[in-house]
Amino acid sequence: MSDSSPNSALPINPSTQLPSIQSFGELSHFLRSAMADEESLQLADGMGGLAASIEAVLSGLKRAADPAAQAPALMDLMTILREHRALVIALSPAWRGLYEYASYLAALNNFRVLIGEWLLAATPKAASASGQIKAISFEDFELVGWRTLGEGMLLIDMYEQLAGKEAGDSTAAAFDEVRAARARTWWERLRG
Repeated sequence: MSDSSPNSALPINPSTQLPSIQSFGELSHFLRSAMADEESLQLADGMGGLAASIEAVLSGLKRAADPAAQAPALMDLMTILREHRALVIALSPAWRGLYEYASYLAALNNFRVLIGEWLLAATPKAASASGQIKAISFEDFELVGWRTLGEGMLLIDMYEQLAGKEAGDSTAAAFDEVRAARARTWWERLRG
């Protein structure tokens, strides 16, 4: 099998034969290229910005796990997260009817709360009260970032499937009309 499938926009892992994304940058690129619907594009762009901000925080955490040093990047991420959450809340009712919508909104809220806790841990008052600043775990931050974006990808996927099914239903209805017309023509010929 080749490195990528004609049916997949994602690179295929040769050992598992499954699509894979290995970085937040790859996720951002995939999201921008995979959407067709306007709201899907807006949501994907928002997720791409969120992925880029998460990547920036992660690269800072690789250098230094000190929350005070990460505070500016975390504040930027918090701002992007709030803007993205507002975009998610403004989606049409077709999105809000999906189970995955509530899950993604909850994941965004949980991520926002966690970032707030990390920022509070970085304040001088928190450092003096506890005697030490609670370091942000690279692994925890990366896990929460992937989980949040995974929920968003699932939401987009389910919406796209629903939109495809509805398009298929209208095509099927048109096909049924054609079949009914053929059946009437055949019946008329048979009756003579």
